[in-house]
Amino acid sequence: MEIIKGILDVGAVVMLPIVMLILCLIFRMPFGKSLKAGLMIGIGFSGLSIVINFLMATVDPAIKYYRHMGSGFTTVDVGWAAVGAASFGVPFAAPAILLVVLINVVMIVLKWTNVLNVDIWNFIHYLIPGTLAYALTGNFWVGLGTVLVLSIIDVIVAQRVAPKWQEYYGLTGTTCSTLSFITSAWPIAMGFNWIFDRIPGVKKIDVSMEKVGEKLGFFGDTAFIGLIVGVFLGLMTRQSWQGVLVMGMGIAAVLVLLPRMVSVMMEGLSTVGEGAKTFMKRHLGKNKDGSERELNIGMDVALALGDPAAITTTVLMIPLSIAFAFIIPGMNYFPVGMLTVIVYMIPMICLASKGNMFRTIIISAIFLFFVEWGTSVFAPEATAMMHATGIKVNGEVTDAFFGYNLPNVIISVLHRIF
Repeated sequence: MEIIKGILDVGAVVMLPIVMLILCLIFRMPFGKSLKAGLMIGIGFSGLSIVINFLMATVDPAIKYYRHMGSGFTTVDVGWAAVGAASFGVPFAAPAILLVVLINVVMIVLKWTNVLNVDIWNFIHYLIPGTLAYALTGNFWVGLGTVLVLSIIDVIVAQRVAPKWQEYYGLTGTTCSTLSFITSAWPIAMGFNWIFDRIPGVKKIDVSMEKVGEKLGFFGDTAFIGLIVGVFLGLMTRQSWQGVLVMGMGIAAVLVLLPRMVSVMMEGLSTVGEGAKTFMKRHLGKNKDGSERELNIGMDVALALGDPAAITTTVLMIPLSIAFAFIIPGMNYFPVGMLTVIVYMIPMICLASKGNMFRTIIISAIFLFFVEWGTSVFAPEATAMMHATGIKVNGEVTDAFFGYNLPNVIISVLHRIF
């Protein structure tokens, strides 16, 4: 367990290049080409991390403005990092991680999937529900079984997501394998879009960043939109005139820099994709219908954060999430930790809405409302899960994982029923 935790603690910035280098060598690619591909992916991911951290630092003054309103709440929002780290403390964590990788490889060999999930840092999306099941039942095998079943569901759904993911985001050879968002945000957004398509008048409303840019010229440019959104957020939170300008410039920078970082990653990923395609054709035969087999690399939802519509919606959702804390009946926590994950909730909604900002904003607001509500309602289950990992917490704690992770919600509901 210490070895696995040590590897994961190094982080994606270091491990992604190593994992991709190994993959490329397995695909019989030249060492130099393999090393460069791995480096470009690691550099791109590092850039993504830096820009996302810069985004959070930029909006931090706005978050602090709202934070003083949070006194009086009885439950602590500990954040996804604490809950994710805690899930590695259960007895079955180490064998679960190894079995998840093995099962994925077997599924590819048996032609049950064409997704190779290299997003090992997001295995917490299986481990947290598995830990919750273990905490509520006290059964080792129930916890381990939950993790393994969810890992299978993940690659199956990731395969379904792949064509739309690649078409909208242009991320050829990849798919999103972040379980929480492809099994909650994406299908829910697809459902709402189905409803919108059947409402006269509403179905014709299409406010995409591209169309706004075409009609407004410079004023519709992502940099200018970022400036306006940042200034608006600064004014709402009563920042100084310097703070307002800094926030505006910061959001503008994020909207411009994120796509650049994704393009750096894609330079490496396209090389890996070519190697994977050649390897699949040479060694793993064809699909049942006679077509050539392809291998999609399962990646973090963060890969989609280069989309301007997703980041713009994220910034708009931050003050709304604060407002929900005072609107939702029986709300027992202030969503400080929630604010750090909103950025990851939006891309799959944006994908389902095909970049339509009107739909993305409405669906994101509805989704966020229920995520915050679920995070409040299932605080007892979140607290029980933390106790099961051996981590001592005072009072009740919770995290957004208990609102946007569908397996967590299902397990918690079943526990209350039975």
